[in-house]
Amino acid sequence: MIYVIRHGQTDFNKEGRMQGRKGLPLNEEGLRQANVLKEKLKDVEFHYVFSSPQERAVQTAEIISGFKSNIDERLDVFDLGEADGLKKEEVIFKGAIPDPTKYVGVEGMDQFAGRVTGFLKSLEDEKYVGMNILIAGHRCTTGVIGAYLKGVLGKDNVLKYSSDNGDYKVYNSRIVS
Repeated sequence: MIYVIRHGQTDFNKEGRMQGRKGLPLNEEGLRQANVLKEKLKDVEFHYVFSSPQERAVQTAEIISGFKSNIDERLDVFDLGEADGLKKEEVIFKGAIPDPTKYVGVEGMDQFAGRVTGFLKSLEDEKYVGMNILIAGHRCTTGVIGAYLKGVLGKDNVLKYSSDNGDYKVYNSRIVS
């Protein structure tokens, strides 16, 4: 089974800020959320633990699993460019992302989805069959992972399959390509 977990709350979440690669570690509520998930998943033996390189995701993965996380850059949060850290109500959006014509450095959606699905395709290796895999990420990565594993990846489905702070979803370990 694949357990896809979104990190717990940070002060940027609490303040309603865009949180990308300049994000913060878990705050007190985020640590509490991670410990609640640890309790909910206490009977699951994780064979592999993967995480985004962001500290908040690493903290969440390690609290829940009790293991050092395998950090994979492909699971990194969507790069918000110059919009990173701004209050959400101040940001000019183009669809679900900051308008790349207004903010330098905003990652392309195809590039983002491509690197996350590239990670998932690496899990097609036989050594992962029948294993419990924990993947800790962000709203955007949990959404891409969920939509991909359900076989419905498209720009309109990413948020539909994303998780809230400190929440998780479980998927069959069979990768749908």
